[in-house]
Amino acid sequence: MADSLPPPPTDTQPHFRRALTLFDAVMLVTGSMIGSGIFLVSADISRQVGSAGWLLVVWLLTGLITMAGAISYGELAAMFPKVGGQYVYLREAFGRLVAFLYGWTLFLVIQTGVIAAVAVAFAKFTGVIWPWFSVKNVLFNVGPFPFSSVQLLAILLIIAITAVNARGVQAGKLIQNVLSSTKLVALALLIIFGLLLGLNADAVQANFHDLWHATRSPAPGVAGAVQSLNAGGLVIAIGMAMTGSLFSSDSWNNIGFAGEEIQNPERTLVRSMALGTAIVTVLYILINVVYLLVLPLQGSPEATTLAGRGIQYAADDRVATAVAESVMGWRGAYVLAVLIMLSTFGANNGIILSGARAYFAMAKDGLFFPSLARLNRAGVPGRALWVQCLWACLLCLSGSYGQLLNYVMFSVILFYLITILGIFRLRRTRPDAPRPYRAWGYPVLPGIYVALASAFCLILLIAPDTAEYSRYGLGLVALGLPVYLLFGRRMGGA
Repeated sequence: MADSLPPPPTDTQPHFRRALTLFDAVMLVTGSMIGSGIFLVSADISRQVGSAGWLLVVWLLTGLITMAGAISYGELAAMFPKVGGQYVYLREAFGRLVAFLYGWTLFLVIQTGVIAAVAVAFAKFTGVIWPWFSVKNVLFNVGPFPFSSVQLLAILLIIAITAVNARGVQAGKLIQNVLSSTKLVALALLIIFGLLLGLNADAVQANFHDLWHATRSPAPGVAGAVQSLNAGGLVIAIGMAMTGSLFSSDSWNNIGFAGEEIQNPERTLVRSMALGTAIVTVLYILINVVYLLVLPLQGSPEATTLAGRGIQYAADDRVATAVAESVMGWRGAYVLAVLIMLSTFGANNGIILSGARAYFAMAKDGLFFPSLARLNRAGVPGRALWVQCLWACLLCLSGSYGQLLNYVMFSVILFYLITILGIFRLRRTRPDAPRPYRAWGYPVLPGIYVALASAFCLILLIAPDTAEYSRYGLGLVALGLPVYLLFGRRMGGA
């Protein structure tokens, strides 16, 4: 009779391991958020709004939106601490179709687009130390598309990080903890050195004598004159400028994708998102104050000095390295370039680690390739990681850093908006469901997020410089409808 009994349970089957502590989770949030954007996008924001006051307003608004989103989003994270994160929240609130459209867009452009953009930024900053890595160094052409040394390095970076994360969550979290801690210290040191050593009386006078005179300046290489902005033009300019600042503050939600790998997830998810976004928001505002104390905001693309180019026309938009060079000479620029390379490496590690979990959850629901619903021997979704890697590498060939941002940000904020609306829906449809954490300030704070995010999406759809890319992004979401029907029929879930 004993032979007929089932065998005792074993631990040989691959499964997710709860290896992430609160510290690990906070490092994943901050490390994924702090990538390349804060070191670059203030140049474009300065060209869009033209004054120190409005530059800081853009970053303050970004911080408000991000904090409101994270604090509200925590309710869903605590309710559904499952692998897949935002995909799961949308599925529970709105059903399989909306969840699939998010997962489809996440794979097609959101997660992979951010991976590509950050990898390209890593390669650009590598060019500060090794000039061979330059967008002008075209290795060969694929039809009408040039393939540069920057794209080569970006692709190699994505492959290397994917290979590390395919070896297990322990390897990924070790890299994340080391690099996230390093970049937080580096940002703090840049702020301290900038305040103590970099104060430039001429820059302070130029930037703060007229805080609110809003102008718009042409991008480098684009003909045009500086234009004063009226109230309506300023609102549109702020919305367009926030494309970069919101990108810099994005990926705070990525920790939710790894819900089943987190210890005490109901508390840890909420606390890590709140702590991580608060730390990053404060650092971002302080670093922009330092920029304004060291370099004049306005400048000329033809100037040959750091002060003459200003924040607006820092070489290749590398504002942070221009500030470091102004404070500490060329050695400072080299040191900061290395630190930014570490920062972008760490950001992509966190983003690559997280994103594949969403595709795994979709595949488990029968809404994506079935082979992605498997864990490898290390207990991670290895096939999902490599499929994500392949598509992100292809996106590295698709356009410039700025174009990738425009493709990504409309879709990112659109689905954040829908997800926060899910809180309202679930409060009505599942009033008695367990809620370990209830969104602080409900319904006012989530309502503020919905209003601001809606305004941002509307501006991107109508503003001349972003409308084309935003409509492409909306079209990619809509393209998911026939794909959903295809997968639903094949998997029996339509």
